[in-house]
Formats: sequence, C-alpha cells, structure tokens
Amino acid sequence: MNATQLHEEIKEANLSYMLLARQMINEDKEAAIFRLGISEEMVELVAGLSPAQLLKMAASNMLLCRFRFDEKLLLNMITDYNKDRMMTQAHTAILMAGQPLEALAA
Repeated sequence: MNATQLHEEIKEANLSYMLLARQMINEDKEAAIFRLGISEEMVELVAGLSPAQLLKMAASNMLLCRFRFDEKLLLNMITDYNKDRMMTQAHTAILMAGQPLEALAA
C-alpha cells in the first residue's frame, strides 16, 4: 500500500467516524460522551461542525479515532470470547465508566 492509498483509507475511516460520532451525539449526547470517550465540550464542537468543516477534518492525514484500551485487562476482557460474554461486556463497561473521562479521551 503506497502513501496515497493509505491517505485515502485514513480519509474514509475519518469520514465514517465523524458521521457516526455526529449521529451518536444527535441521538443520545450522554451515551455518545461515554461511548466515544470525549468530553462534553468536544461533543458540542463536533455537533456544531458544518458539513464543509466535517469534510475538511476527515481529509486530514491523521487518524481521528484511536484505541482507548491502554490497560491490558480491559483489552483482554473485550476480546475474550467465553460463555458468559454478556457478563464480561457489563464488567468492562463498569470498569471503563470508573475511569476519569480525561484518561479515556487523552
């Protein structure tokens, strides 16, 4: 994959992410804050972007989303496919909810 192809893939991922984030914010702002791991201030900024601004952000050569799972325990819990998957997901959500927002959004 050359640099041009990589940049196009990043643009596509960014646009999908921004559109999904905006949809989540419009449907349930509090849930979007939790699921996206961003602050209320950032939610307001994203919600206020014009379509042109959104496209300009998406065209960046830097990926806008990132992995939030800095702790190996959380990553293992999410990827562990055991019999009690619902309990694992609930436990993971509880652990993530206990983390400061800044730690998730950083």
